[in-house]
Amino acid sequence: MTEAKTSLKRTLIGKVVSDKRAKTVTVLIERRVKHELYGKIVGKSSKYHAHDEKGEYKLGDIIEITESRPISKTKNWVASRLVEKAGLV
Repeated sequence: MTEAKTSLKRTLIGKVVSDKRAKTVTVLIERRVKHELYGKIVGKSSKYHAHDEKGEYKLGDIIEITESRPISKTKNWVASRLVEKAGLV
């Protein structure tokens, strides 16, 4: 059987907010959820450390990160692809 295997790994898309560490980028994931009691739509955000082997992603880039095995104490995501390059400030 030659069926395409779907990946069970989670992927998220977010903005690189720090690229200062070696082989690591910090990615900010923002999402909008309804408040459970008041019903108002509120913005929630999370920061993830993602492994960037070649150091190719820079501050302001929008990238996709994929879940992986633990690489260090805080890193268990890998930067998988560039979605949008950072614009000129």
